[in-house]
Amino acid sequence: MPGAAAASLEDALVKAYQTNPQLNADRARQRAADENVPQALAGYRPQIVASLSAGLQAVRNLLPDNTVQGATLRPWTVGVTVTQVLFNGYRTANSVRAAELQVRSGREALRNVGQGVLLDAVTAYMNVLANQALVEAQRSNVAVLREIQGTTRKRLNAGDVTPTDTAQADARLSRGLADLNAAEVALAISQATYAQVIGEAPHQLVPASPVDRFSAGSLASANELASHQHPTVLAAGYDVDVALTTIRIAEGSLLPTITAQASASRSMQSDTSLGTTGTDQASITGQVNVPIYDGGTAASQTRQAKELASQSRLVLEQVRNQLRTAVSGAWVSNEGTKVALKAAESEGRAAEIALQGVRREAAGGQRTTIDVLNAQQELTNARSRQILAQRDRVIASYTLLSAVGRLDVRTLNLNTPDYLPDVHYHQVRDAWHGVRTPSGQ
Repeated sequence: MPGAAAASLEDALVKAYQTNPQLNADRARQRAADENVPQALAGYRPQIVASLSAGLQAVRNLLPDNTVQGATLRPWTVGVTVTQVLFNGYRTANSVRAAELQVRSGREALRNVGQGVLLDAVTAYMNVLANQALVEAQRSNVAVLREIQGTTRKRLNAGDVTPTDTAQADARLSRGLADLNAAEVALAISQATYAQVIGEAPHQLVPASPVDRFSAGSLASANELASHQHPTVLAAGYDVDVALTTIRIAEGSLLPTITAQASASRSMQSDTSLGTTGTDQASITGQVNVPIYDGGTAASQTRQAKELASQSRLVLEQVRNQLRTAVSGAWVSNEGTKVALKAAESEGRAAEIALQGVRREAAGGQRTTIDVLNAQQELTNARSRQILAQRDRVIASYTLLSAVGRLDVRTLNLNTPDYLPDVHYHQVRDAWHGVRTPSGQ
């Protein structure tokens, strides 16, 4: 069916991975960050500038014999200058290193965004699946309540029950209709969220299973894995390296700068009274600039860079602490959903047996209408809790996988090519010219 949503959770994850605007926007951000490396590498390369000047020049000369001589000149000059930095306090080398580290940090940030998008896709998928089941449960509840209402009215006409029983049945039916409406509203909202995250409307979703097989076997193992492979920790570590390299860049401003410059030019004159009508020049010069005092700017920038490096170390420690908390919370939540699901399943079976027993007893006059209505409500509530427990069970397993840093295409073995940011990086890293992107823009 054209435009139909994925039939399975894996298909939905593939669709989100390929088309989600948030993820594609972050990929574009990373491609833009790749360009910082060739910009830094440009510091190693010569700068070539060509110049051309031409114009009209009116000249009026007063000679000793009081005669006036006038002419209109058309001078022009063409030249080329090549400038090469030979030494700038290692700022170019450190700028290249800082740019490469920023690229690595950006890749980890992109990986973390990918984890978030996949987890959002799982949540959206399971919410639609659960809300569809809740709507069906409420519709079944309304159908049963209508049946009870009809039976009660017949018994009222026969004199077996009082008007109170009928009013109770009517009230429960109204409540059931309200619950059905609320479930339908929640389903519509979850369907809209699904379309936003996945990229198309949901259609014929099938149940999904937890992914505990990809997670660590213990909380200690989960924390160990997260500390070594979670993208937020790796990105923060690269940020520390960037900050330390920035200190060396700032310190490079205190060192001498050595440049070499070669130039060639030709100037032509149209005044025949001059000794020459044209001049050719060529030169090679070297220049050494030694900073003596700049008002304290470079020193302040160096101190500033050191403080920022201290901040980045503290941020890294903060990220590690937050990650440990997140892993622990995800682990406990995942284990808790296992218990909750078993309890909900047991509750559902028991509530169904209880309703059957209460209805038989009511038919024999041992139970009242309100007893039947209460048993029906308890069964509906039990079914709703079981549906939500099943949803939470799957989402919690994916949340734990994300907390460990393994919620990605390769781990899940999704049927889609993995986006490789280093492909674009190598396409532009050594580019000396050209304004078109590798994609042809």
